Amino acid sequence: MEVHAHTHTPRKKWTHYFWEFLMLFLAVFCGFLAEYQLEHKIERDRAKELAASFYNELKADSAALNTVKIFRERKHEALEYLQAYFQDSSLVNCSNTFTIQMMYGFFTISPSLFEPRDAILEQLKNSGSLRYFKSWELQKLTGDLSVSIANLRKRNAFEEVYYRENIWPFHLKYADMKWYDAIASKSKGFIVTYLKEYEKTGGDVIFHFNLPENFDRKGATNLAGIYKIIVIGTGNSQYRSYDSLNTKLQKALREEYHLK
Repeated sequence: MEVHAHTHTPRKKWTHYFWEFLMLFLAVFCGFLAEYQLEHKIERDRAKELAASFYNELKADSAALNTVKIFRERKHEALEYLQAYFQDSSLVNCSNTFTIQMMYGFFTISPSLFEPRDAILEQLKNSGSLRYFKSWELQKLTGDLSVSIANLRKRNAFEEVYYRENIWPFHLKYADMKWYDAIASKSKGFIVTYLKEYEKTGGDVIFHFNLPENFDRKGATNLAGIYKIIVIGTGNSQYRSYDSLNTKLQKALREEYHLK
């Protein structure tokens, strides 16, 4: 009868299990760190991408606001002129100068209203992407800008309502529709371009009043004066507030994300 020798598997020491556990732990931990770093990099890249888009939007709005401010200053001058003219000047034979002031003061409104673009700002707010901006200052300024835009739009609406409810009735009562038809025909929809050209060279489309003997000088003077106050108020409050916040945000974004 053969006798078979039994083979014995040597028992592993506890240190062997410890090192196996340690290696497994390190592998999992390194994987976690790699994933964390990847997510962190993705967030940083996403933050910089959003910051650049936001910055470009702010720069474009800043340039647009500067253009609007120039037109509003011209509108303010025109309203001052009209306020004085309506008191005692001739309403029978209007001049080129009066026609220009009438167009700047009472005929145009859209070029003097600033409408900020806030597509990126709304994306930051609605998607929760604002969290990518780790800077507390950036988050606060962005929130302040959002409030400023809301206030600015309310003020724009107030200005438009005054224009619609007061200036247009003035035109309906005192102006000749042939004048508007001529302006529309010559400007072809580009009223600002036409105005600048008219101001440089003069024109043959002279404003004249319908039934000047029925003209309410006191009412027209007050109309121009109140409109002037509204225009000044909008510029000195909401537009100035937005302009200041826009400038601060651009500076903060440049410093945080090294933008140009």
